[in-house]
Amino acid sequence: MKRWLFIAMAALLPGITTHAAQVGLIKIDGAIGPATANYISRSLEVAANQNDECLVIEMNTPGGLINSMDDIVQEFYAAKIPVAVYVSPEGAMAGSAGVYITLAADIAAMAPHTTIGAAHPVELGGGGDETTNSIEMQKTGNAYTTVMQTIAEKRHRNVEWAKSSVTDSKAITSEEALSLNTIDLIAASVPDLLKQLDGRKVGGKTLHTLNAEVVEIPMSAGEKFFQLFWQPQVMMLLLLVAIYGIIAEMSHPGAIFPGVAGALALILLLYMSATLPLNIAGLALILLAVALFVIDIFAPTHGVLTGGGIIAFFLGALMLFNHAPSGYHLPVTWIISTTLVTAAFFAFFVGKGIRAQRLPKSAGAETMLGKTVNALSRIDATSGKVFIEGEHWNAVSETPVEAGQPVEVTGIEGLTLKVKPKN
Repeated sequence: MKRWLFIAMAALLPGITTHAAQVGLIKIDGAIGPATANYISRSLEVAANQNDECLVIEMNTPGGLINSMDDIVQEFYAAKIPVAVYVSPEGAMAGSAGVYITLAADIAAMAPHTTIGAAHPVELGGGGDETTNSIEMQKTGNAYTTVMQTIAEKRHRNVEWAKSSVTDSKAITSEEALSLNTIDLIAASVPDLLKQLDGRKVGGKTLHTLNAEVVEIPMSAGEKFFQLFWQPQVMMLLLLVAIYGIIAEMSHPGAIFPGVAGALALILLLYMSATLPLNIAGLALILLAVALFVIDIFAPTHGVLTGGGIIAFFLGALMLFNHAPSGYHLPVTWIISTTLVTAAFFAFFVGKGIRAQRLPKSAGAETMLGKTVNALSRIDATSGKVFIEGEHWNAVSETPVEAGQPVEVTGIEGLTLKVKPKN
């Protein structure tokens, strides 16, 4: 409010000049995904509406999804204000998709002792044979070498190095990047960056960033949620919930909740897999493991099939995201823990549920079969009475039985028991 009042006064009094410049700042720390692209797009709009001098994106990323990277680059090109990508703090990196994003910015800056490079895109999905995957990888590499060349040419940066970061996965330090004209400057901090940007011309605009007020634009609640949600760990949990829920509903019919939870998890998993595809071979191994666990419950093999299922599940989980880009791999600790939990789930919960369904009934009329009681009256082929399970029942017998004699229940027809003399 004070800033806008000061600007208004300066407009009315020509002798007064304003130094209340403002710069927008956002921080990206982690893999690039849909939430990141949305955050950057919204921040560019907010910064433009605030009449910020520029938007500074402080970034540390191992890489991310190709589609999200493409969206961010396009947002940079269409931005209404200058964009400065600042790879920071010391020890940070701009890897894979981060290289494209850094070089596509109006101003590319890095902190001392940071790294940029290894921009070869990773083909997502997989599941085909090795030859097919190799051809697809080559096509993708060729396409994104051209994309990188276009970006470097547009921003007047070192085209040859930019291309080599894709074709040869080359990586360099911030100091090397500056000497090779890959970036524009090295800054020790955000204030140092703004000091060096002051007076720089970008797209016909001269930046006034010296002593500018830095206003951080935070992630929205939705962006924070999807940033956490769109992870391989979450997708693995959804896969497990889908498996557990559907199998639990089959082993405990009528429970309803497990089946509903499993179906919802499966739908969410299919939706997310459109952005971060699952390796088909890994998914097939996990489903094979589930089948082995279930078969071992019905036909006990002294743990042989369960052991095979554990191995299949572990290998499947290991392969499930092995084609994903940096930052989207499933940690080994998750693979081991989910394997053990799944094995225990089938061994105890599902196994007991299925075995319980196969036990003899312990309630209802069928439980009276084979029981011995005394006849209350004479029982013959047409009439008779017995008292059993707290109730009086009609009874018939092919062989007449006198009152007080023991009889054995052999069958049930409606509300009449079939009995025979008990020797």
